[in-house]
Amino acid sequence: MKRTLYVSGWMVLGLFALTLAPAFAEERSTLERATLEIAGETLSVEVARQAEERAQGLMDRDTLAPDAGMLFVYEAQQSAETAFWMYRTRIPLDIAFLGANGEVRAIRRMLPCQAASSAECPRYAAEVPFRAALEVNAGYFRRHGIEVSDRLPVVPLLSPH
Repeated sequence: MKRTLYVSGWMVLGLFALTLAPAFAEERSTLERATLEIAGETLSVEVARQAEERAQGLMDRDTLAPDAGMLFVYEAQQSAETAFWMYRTRIPLDIAFLGANGEVRAIRRMLPCQAASSAECPRYAAEVPFRAALEVNAGYFRRHGIEVSDRLPVVPLLSPH
């Protein structure tokens, strides 16, 4: 009889863990979150401020909600040679390189790269100086009519937190 209770206890613990797993899986990121109003719609962004947060970016994610993105914020303006890569990134993305006033200076399409090493992945250079970069699902900017020289409401997020 004790053996049955012992096994049942483990089963209860296992079921409890399985119940909690989805809740923990949903909260994959501990990054600051912000909401932007763009083209009359809400875009929920994770804000990557630290070098390690920017390096991780959207790597190893299988999906990105249609109304979500990641804003990469730098303390100082970045050079036109600065490039992004898609190493271990599974989602096709668009990236907008933004000036300190939120002006879209360039938009690039970036394709997933599942190469064994980062050196094998293409790099997507900004080709313009920028202060922040916004990654969203591929096609987002086109669908929302966002083009170079438009301004996005990111200025409040560019100050240090």
